[in-house]
Parts: sequence; structure tokens; C-alpha cells
Amino acid sequence: MKTKGIYLYAIVPNSYSEEMFKSIENIGIYLIPYKNLFAIASDRDEHKIEQLDRQELGHLLVDHQKKIEYFQKVGFSMLLPMQMGTFSQSKAEVCTILQNGYDLILASLQKINNLTEFNVAAVWADFSKTLGMVADHPEISAMRDKLIEKTEKPTEIEQVAIGIKVQEELINKNTQVALNIVNSLASICIDKRTHDTMNDEMVLNSAFLLEKNNIEKFEETINQLDKEYNETLNFKLIGPLPCYSFYTIEVKKINHLQVIQAEKALGLTKESSPDEIKKAYQEKAKELHPDSNQKNINQEGFTKINKAYKMLLECSGLARGTSTEHVTSEQKQSELEDLILVKIKE
Repeated sequence: MKTKGIYLYAIVPNSYSEEMFKSIENIGIYLIPYKNLFAIASDRDEHKIEQLDRQELGHLLVDHQKKIEYFQKVGFSMLLPMQMGTFSQSKAEVCTILQNGYDLILASLQKINNLTEFNVAAVWADFSKTLGMVADHPEISAMRDKLIEKTEKPTEIEQVAIGIKVQEELINKNTQVALNIVNSLASICIDKRTHDTMNDEMVLNSAFLLEKNNIEKFEETINQLDKEYNETLNFKLIGPLPCYSFYTIEVKKINHLQVIQAEKALGLTKESSPDEIKKAYQEKAKELHPDSNQKNINQEGFTKINKAYKMLLECSGLARGTSTEHVTSEQKQSELEDLILVKIKE
């Protein structure tokens, strides 16, 4: 039986008009307040991302992105997207998320106030023609001519060798073209993220972060690139978008008992600073690391303290705690079981 959870789309400041907030409540969305922030949420069947098949994951992705883009379209320009698939058990837990990440969220909202994202994809307009040009590379032509001159039938290995060389040259060509496009846009952008290309026909699939006052210049540069490549490339430009690829809120729950066990593994008895955690780890590592103690190798012990070190460092470096506002005593007891960590996934 599926259980209902609170699905989180984004975080916005509460500085927008009442009419704007009502405009999103009309599509089954509601707001969860904390101080001067609102979490934009809806009720839906809860599930874990890793348990979804490709079709279900695709539906979730489309819904997640369309909703966030709609929020931006109606005027929520200062918007921090949540990581896709973020669920919460209760409104109280949402308040804990906002509390634990409060300073980080406010700082990030200020950073993105004048920023936007554009996604750019470039695909060969005539891929067969492009492959033909690649196959005319002098080295490939020489390999092909050598096979033609042979009296016996070319072996499968020889044919595969030519195919591999064509693939290598195509990758080189795609890489050079992608680099030229990125370099042409570099002076206009603050940052970029390279995404995986779908196939050999796709030269580029990247996200670019830029100031909103550079949108026109960015679009003009894409048009200039289109002319430069004389329509041999098809450019697809999507934007302006929320800053998905650069500022996304990630929420992680760590079991409270696991943290206690990690502290015990490093010989710590209380919540410690990053320097204290590092010092405790180094002392334990000297005892257990195989490289420094060949006579008494304890790989299992080293793996355990390494895992404990990473967990405690993550807990120390991120906001954590349990909210004392908006929670019942029963909920407080439940939330002691998990530490809710909030960070910006960049």
C-alpha cells in the first residue's frame, strides 16, 4: 500500500504578493512557512527514486521540472529548486529542513537573485554527411586504400580497426566543436555544467549560468555560432530556467544512532568540530592503516573509521539539529532518530 508524503518542489522567500501565492495554490500546490521562507509542496504517493523504473522516473522528472518552471513563469524569480524526489513525512519535518538550512538557503537566494540558467544542445544537422567527412581523414583513407589493394578479403579485425579510427576521429571532431562553442560563450557566463550527450550525433549538452542582463547577448552569440557553422549544426536553446544545475537543495537524513556509532569508532564522546574529527581520525588511522602497520593489517577496521570520518565530517560541515518549533513531543522523539542535513548541490 502506497503512503502519502509531502513532495517538495522549491523554496522561495515570502516577499511575493498574496496573488502570486494564490496562483500556485490553484493547481494543488500549498505552502509551508518558516520565518521569511516558504517551501512549495504538494501531497503525493511517496516512493524512492532508486525503486522507480525508467518510465516512472521520466514522469517524475517532467512533472518536477514543469512545476518549477511554472513557478518561475508566474513570477517567482528567486527560487531554489529541491532535488528531484525529495519527500518529507510531515510539515514539522519540513520546518526542520528550513531551520537547519536557513542561513545557507538565504545566502543562496541572494546569489541567484539576478541569475538564470540556459541549456544548450548542439546536434549535427546531417550526421551521415559528417561521418563521410570524418571518413575522408587522410589516415583513415590510407587504411582503407591499403585494404582495397590487398588481394585477399579484409579480415574482421582490419575492418574493425577502421571503424575504431572513424569513432576516434568523430570524438575528436565533436570535442573540438564543443570546445569552440563553450569558449564563445565563456565571457558571457558565470559558470557552466557539462551534461552527458545522448549519442554521437550530439556534440554538446551543457548548462550555462549567466546574469539576466546578459540573456540577449547570450542568445545573439548562439545565433552567430549557428551562422559560423553554416547550419551544419542544429542548436537547441532552452531558457531562461531556474538554476537547476548550479543551485539545488539536497536533504539527507542520517540515523542518530549511526552518528553515535561513528563518534564511538573515532573515540569521540560529543559533537566535535571538523578539526577535532580530523585529528581523531588521523590518530585511529595510524593504528589501523595497512601502509603504516604491515605487521598488523586491519583493513576492516580502517574501512570502518574511514566511513565514520566521512559521516561525522558531513554532519559537522552542514547545518543540523531538531526543530523545537511546530513539533509535538511525539514528533520530537521521532526526529531524534534522524539528523536532517541540508546542503546546496552544485
